[in-house]
Amino acid sequence: MHLMTQFHPAARRGCPLLFSILTVCAGALAVTAATPVVWAAAKTPVKAAAKKSDKGKKNGKDKKGGKKTVQTAPKHHHSEQHVAAMKGNLPNVQSAGALVIDLDTGHELFSRRPDVPRSIASISKLAATLTVMDRSPDLEGLTTIKKVDADVARGGAKSRLLEGMTLSNRDLLHAALLGSDNRAVSALGRAVGLGTSQFTAAMNHKVATLGLRYTRFREPTGLSSDNQSTPRETIALLKAAMAHPVIGPILRRGEYDAHPVTKPAIHYINTHRPAARSNVQVLGGKTGYNDTARYCLVIAARIGEHNYGMALLGTEGDHTRFGDLARVADWIVTHKPKRGPSTAPQGPPPPEAILGPSPDGGQSDAK
Repeated sequence: MHLMTQFHPAARRGCPLLFSILTVCAGALAVTAATPVVWAAAKTPVKAAAKKSDKGKKNGKDKKGGKKTVQTAPKHHHSEQHVAAMKGNLPNVQSAGALVIDLDTGHELFSRRPDVPRSIASISKLAATLTVMDRSPDLEGLTTIKKVDADVARGGAKSRLLEGMTLSNRDLLHAALLGSDNRAVSALGRAVGLGTSQFTAAMNHKVATLGLRYTRFREPTGLSSDNQSTPRETIALLKAAMAHPVIGPILRRGEYDAHPVTKPAIHYINTHRPAARSNVQVLGGKTGYNDTARYCLVIAARIGEHNYGMALLGTEGDHTRFGDLARVADWIVTHKPKRGPSTAPQGPPPPEAILGPSPDGGQSDAK
């Protein structure tokens, strides 16, 4: 029953001041009773997400500068949680779909739904660049970013390739693979005479020739949730890209400077760079993200004396996919898992033989 209905009308007439005070108090109690549920649901995730990234901050000064900085939740970042290194006798992998293969023997060390198709986001760019290279582009030839490239990339991450910029096709390959730039993919397609629909059809044909039965594309960049593959087939796609004499070395680079004509250089840092650690020598890889795929990683790495391929698809945090890799690597080093007979008729050559010396002048991106 409402608080004020308990008072007789005569009391209201006899003591109007008391009645006014009670009215204000009753309203305050009603607001207080309703507020905590909403506050608890909204405040905590915004603060947690803000600690993970500054991308969600609006421009502004702190209180000392006279203007309050407003915090908003980052668009693509989710709270990370610390998890145990192992679960049972296996690495505590958080990815929804995963596969870890010894590339030297073909033996599988860990799997979770390895043959179930999932959205793969920008891992699609491996097929896109292989398709472009099949058409022998002039790598030193110049291509200008146009409105159609911006249209193809709409809805994705912000691009540093502005309309009107002119770059070499070699620079565009690096922008697509290291920076995962969607406009670069579209521009590369145009450089070899492929419109978006033709490009997509050519990519589907390319993966079919590689024997990938469950890999398919709706568009070339990875923005569509209908771009799908399996953990097993993304590793096969990565192996094909690493074996390419141009794409392979790009996939291993840690950094690269693109040089648009008459514009300042654009510095790219490989999106898989967080995978590098003391016991992991990164040999090549590609990340991906969209709202359906979540955070994805396919990577080849040398751990100990063997080379491994890992597909880690569908994690709920940017760093979780790299945490999965770290947990797998530590498990391999400490447990030295038994490697049964090869599951492949012929093991692939070691990545060193495929890639040659590191394009960064060293043997590893790991520090």
